[in-house]
Amino acid sequence: MNTDPIADYLTRIRNAIRAKHRIVEIPASNIKKEITKVLFDKGYIQNYKFDDNGPQGVIKIALKYNAVTKQPAIVDLQRISRPGLRQYRGADNLPRILNGLGVAIVSTSKGVMTDKEAKTLNVGGEVLCYVY
Repeated sequence: MNTDPIADYLTRIRNAIRAKHRIVEIPASNIKKEITKVLFDKGYIQNYKFDDNGPQGVIKIALKYNAVTKQPAIVDLQRISRPGLRQYRGADNLPRILNGLGVAIVSTSKGVMTDKEAKTLNVGGEVLCYVY
């Protein structure tokens, strides 16, 4: 049994990047699907596919690398809010990551979104992770 599925999701992506894998398969959940959509919209992953075979389903993520330098698009993934210490921020207190170059993924009452989208909608929420 996994106690923190989001941390497991981020660790699987982090390990796949370090091993230079093209595709990573992760057990699916609704929050992981939403985080995957945000990563795709912001250009951190190349593509994704949801396979709903079996009781849980699988998310297949195609990782993105620079064609010339072979450097990954994701430099680092950090889990912020964890089960032992949840991190909630209001709309005016959402963090800036690398002076605006990175994104914070926030779970709000209006869904999972980036910190910039949450600021424009004036909603706060739980800061799930930082991506840059």
